[in-house]
Amino acid sequence: MDIIDRLRAVTTATLTTQMFKRGFRNVYMQGVRRLGTGHGTMVGPATTLRYIPSREDIDRLEAFADPSHPQRRAIEHTPPGHVLVEDCRGDTSAACGGEILLTRLQVRGVAGMVSDGPVRDAGPVAALAMPVFCAGAAAPLNLVAHHAVAIDEPIGCGGVAVYPGDMIVGDADGVVVIPRHLAEEVSRDALEQERLEQYLLQQIADGAALPGTYPPDAATRAAYETWRRERFGD
Repeated sequence: MDIIDRLRAVTTATLTTQMFKRGFRNVYMQGVRRLGTGHGTMVGPATTLRYIPSREDIDRLEAFADPSHPQRRAIEHTPPGHVLVEDCRGDTSAACGGEILLTRLQVRGVAGMVSDGPVRDAGPVAALAMPVFCAGAAAPLNLVAHHAVAIDEPIGCGGVAVYPGDMIVGDADGVVVIPRHLAEEVSRDALEQERLEQYLLQQIADGAALPGTYPPDAATRAAYETWRRERFGD
């Protein structure tokens, strides 16, 4: 399995534990939730888009006619398999995008979109095959509150620092950011944690008490190693 496959096979809860073991406490985006329920785990490297507050003399509808507008360029620039992460400063008064832009991302093969701002056209967006994680719904267009300024620069999203290329993982619990230089080891250790917890859950469901099981003592660890070899062959 490669990094993407391993991360797709684990939960964000497991990933926060792995990051905590490495001294990282702030990797989980606040106020960012999956829109809709029909998607599996979202995984991909981050492409970033940063907004500042809008200004009435600049942010007019005609701004979108310019193909170099940073929001429009981000839609066309984000590589297939990447996740577009948008820094809206947690402002929920206006949308960061809507059905047309997000459909374009889906058609281009982008792995998902994450924003700490809301989206418009929330119903149709929730039905897209591409996962969208955001701060809910808002009808006003982005120019009401947001001025797009930069692509592929460090940003903050949901209170978490996101650098271009960081691994973004989203599931029913929310979105976690993994620094790209840690993605290999974290994905490997997270998969091992998932296997161990699968075994421990089975023991708890069968009636085992918490002491000696969760966390596992030496005897439980030895039993797990036998189970793992039989089940996974490694």
